[in-house]
Amino acid sequence: MAVGELRDAFTALERGDRGTAVASLMAIDPDSWRAIEHRLTTLGGSVADLIKALEPQQ
Repeated sequence: MAVGELRDAFTALERGDRGTAVASLMAIDPDSWRAIEHRLTTLGGSVADLIKALEPQQ
């Protein structure tokens, strides 16, 4: 379920819908967050890096 919530958050960010993105991120349980963070760290990144990469470039 967390992957779906994360996907929904990124889709909402792409549409510029920050409210929906935040709601989707808040729906992820703590254990799933730890798993997501662990995987991103293994890949050399973080949740913040991933979100920043999705922000429109100005």
